[in-house]
Formats: sequence, C-alpha cells, structure tokens
Amino acid sequence: MKLVIIFGPQAVGKMTVGQELAKVTDLKLFHNHMTIDLVSNFFSYSSPAGKRLVHLFRQEIFEEVAKSDLPGLIFTVVWAFDLQGDWDYVEKISHIFESQGGTVYYVELEADMDERLERNKSPHRLSHKPTKRDLEFSERDLRETMKNHRLNSSEGEIKHPHYLRINNTNLSPEMVAKMIKEKFEF
Repeated sequence: MKLVIIFGPQAVGKMTVGQELAKVTDLKLFHNHMTIDLVSNFFSYSSPAGKRLVHLFRQEIFEEVAKSDLPGLIFTVVWAFDLQGDWDYVEKISHIFESQGGTVYYVELEADMDERLERNKSPHRLSHKPTKRDLEFSERDLRETMKNHRLNSSEGEIKHPHYLRINNTNLSPEMVAKMIKEKFEF
C-alpha cells in the first residue's frame, strides 16, 4: 500500500499532477476538493460543520483504503508550514497508512505566482473544482493565503525518507508525474 501526498500552494498543479500520476500508476487519486466540493453543497467549508464533515469523510476514506487491497492512494493538500495543526494532520494521515504497513511518499510542488494565477483560471481546474469558479474570490483567497502562510517548506525542513520537491513552473503535468514515478520506482 502506498500513499502519495502531493502538497503545495493553491493552483500549483497538485490535482492535475495527481491525475497524470494516477494514469501512469495503479494508484487512485483523492484530491482535496473531492470532499470540499461535496460538503460545500450543504455547508461552507469555513464553517464548523463544513470542516467537521470534510475531516470525517477524509478520515473514513483514508482508513478504508489503508485496510484495503488497493495498491494505493494519491492525496492532495495545501500544507501551511507555519501551522502546527497542518503538520499534525499530515502526520496523522501518514500514520493511518504506515500503521497498516503502507509506505508514504511526500511530493512538494512549487511554482511562480504568475503561473499559479494563470492556472487558477484554467478550464481544467474550474471543471473539477466548483468552489473555485468564483474567480474573484479564488484569486483573493490565493493571494491572502500566500501572504498569511508559508505554503512551501524551507530547505531541509522535511526530513521524510521518501520526499521529492519539484518546481513545476515550466513542466507539464505528464513530465512531473514521470519524475515522481521514476524517483520512487512506482
């Protein structure tokens, strides 16, 4: 069992890289907006009920996949390195899979802000993430989150044995997926 956690700031390409990685491996993609957009039909993700439901759905899916005979899962998440709660969350997810004998792989993506702003408006992103279709809100959220949080790690900060950092500003999602597959020998 493998868990690949793809993380980085908003609109860096986590979902799209995850889709390409799923195509070239036997891993299933579980991108973070699958639960956010589901719950947002009923409650705002920023509300206590919204956060609780998103967490609950994710937790249950992680636990079931970790115990299953599936080869593995790709999960995408925005990780704020200045928030201990985000560190704890990534550790908790990792532990679910490791406790079942699985191996966890960390893939960090980074890209220039101008590129991320363009990706934020892409038809592909908007077709898969309904809550991002309000472009004014989405761009404001992207900029404010970058201003208020550190969304990429500092050099040497992540000590995980299966870790890869990729600047994908000028790389296709297919190339990034190939790099991940080769690095971790999937």
